[in-house]
Amino acid sequence: MTDGLDAAVRRLATHQRAWWLIALASYGVGDLATTLVGLATGRGSEAGPLAASLLGRFGLPGIILLKLVSLLVFYLLWVLAPEPGRVAVPLALVAVGVGVTVLNLWVLL
Repeated sequence: MTDGLDAAVRRLATHQRAWWLIALASYGVGDLATTLVGLATGRGSEAGPLAASLLGRFGLPGIILLKLVSLLVFYLLWVLAPEPGRVAVPLALVAVGVGVTVLNLWVLL
């Protein structure tokens, strides 16, 4: 079973550039854009405690800065993680990004 898992991880790792593009589109752009629309229209609010605190203190630039810093931290984690398991970093961002973007869209509809 381990051989099959190792092969699957290696297969996923061969597409890291694509995973990063999807992660940036979903976590970086989708989540941020739908959050900003929700805040601007009054149809949503920020649920994350750190993001909500930054929003209260610095407004929308605080949330944007938090998103940029978090992406930088995840990128550094990816750089430092060993191959081929480091593919888990963009895959996790894809999962979170798609999930949160869909949830935000649900709230906006």
